[in-house]
Amino acid sequence: MFVILSTSVGLVAIGSGTGLIPLPYEMFVLAERMVFVFKAHMVTGAIVLMLAPAVIAVRHHARLHRMLGRVMGGFVVIAGLTSFPVATMSDSSIAARAGFFVQGLVWLYLLVRGVIAIRAGDRARHARFMLAMVAVTSGAVWFRVIVGSAILLRLPFEPVYAAASWLGWILPLIVVLAWPQLTRGLLVRRPFTGPSPLTV
Repeated sequence: MFVILSTSVGLVAIGSGTGLIPLPYEMFVLAERMVFVFKAHMVTGAIVLMLAPAVIAVRHHARLHRMLGRVMGGFVVIAGLTSFPVATMSDSSIAARAGFFVQGLVWLYLLVRGVIAIRAGDRARHARFMLAMVAVTSGAVWFRVIVGSAILLRLPFEPVYAAASWLGWILPLIVVLAWPQLTRGLLVRRPFTGPSPLTV
């Protein structure tokens, strides 16, 4: 289900970032204000969203996992750094802008910690930080689910939008951090899945 949602949201984001899909007015204004930065953020963030399931799926195939992981990490850096000006220059409320800004900080922090862990040969910590990073990435999906549900239910838009900018990524992050069995499950060898990942 998450793969379907993330792929759908990712494709829409790429379409929006490249101009193939019309943007909502608020995002259109922001895109006009910072053309390159906004498009870079939308497209690279979408690529991360769609790459994450593949990186996890090939975790027992060392070379492929390492290659896709590096590509995804590069896009995370671009999307994370561009999230700061996008959040700052947005016309959203201060609470919403703060939510997006902090999400970018946490996103980059988890990536760095994951890279440090695998370079130290600690696969368990690497998996834990990377899974947490993917949880924060999934905020792009859950944010849209929350906001879309609020529109359908005709709830007050501004407070729900602000709450979604925080809850969209904090809730999945809490689930991952509070459920260590997820990380252990990623490290368990499955039959016929190939060699275990090597350290970078």
